[in-house]
Amino acid sequence: MPTRESMEQNRFIKPFAARVLRSDLWRFTRRSVPRGVALGVLVGVILPIAQIFGAALLALPFRANVPVAALTTFITNPFTTPLLWVAAYHVGSFILRVDASTFGQPVATALNQPHVETWMEWLTGAASITAFGLVVLAIVMAAVGYVVSAIGWRIWIAGKRRRRLARVRHS
Repeated sequence: MPTRESMEQNRFIKPFAARVLRSDLWRFTRRSVPRGVALGVLVGVILPIAQIFGAALLALPFRANVPVAALTTFITNPFTTPLLWVAAYHVGSFILRVDASTFGQPVATALNQPHVETWMEWLTGAASITAFGLVVLAIVMAAVGYVVSAIGWRIWIAGKRRRRLARVRHS
């Protein structure tokens, strides 16, 4: 793990090191951790590449925890991404009320028609529906992540306090 001093000397970080290396962005607090979770999930679902960089960059103006934001981008990986895209297509087609008569027809119907134009029409329609579904899923998952991490943080701190008070009583 690089030290703060080595990061300050890094030629890529040096021009904006004062902003990036602020201690409140790296400290685990009840406000910064849920923000980091929400940003990491949002960026992880929406951005297909440079997710860690994007999450770390967005963590700066939102005062979110940078390591948590970077870590939660791993919610999307080679195992979960195909499932997420299928779910995004279904969510997008449900919200947009896409049926078989529109450009987002099911794959089985597109397979029965060998014309290239039909395939291109289906692919472009499916891509826009999936993109819309990804945005919806990202927003919902980020909100759920924020709430779950905030509740989890409170439970964890309450447990620590209970154990500390129990030790004080027994002493």
